[in-house]
Amino acid sequence: MKKLIAPIVISLGLIALLVGYLLLIFFIPGMIPLKIILGLLYGALIGVVIFVLAERIKEIRSGETDDLSQY
Repeated sequence: MKKLIAPIVISLGLIALLVGYLLLIFFIPGMIPLKIILGLLYGALIGVVIFVLAERIKEIRSGETDDLSQY
């Protein structure tokens, strides 16, 4: 369980940062097309972070704690 704490904390921090940027962008007046593009971009990045976190949790639970063994 201890091995899951670091990836989860880092992922949640990154997601919070991305959501903060997303909210900041939407509170700036004007530039609707830019807001939509950046909103989609940040939404996609949040999705990637969640996907990578899920993959890492599966790796840790399967007993593979070192990613370098794949290379």
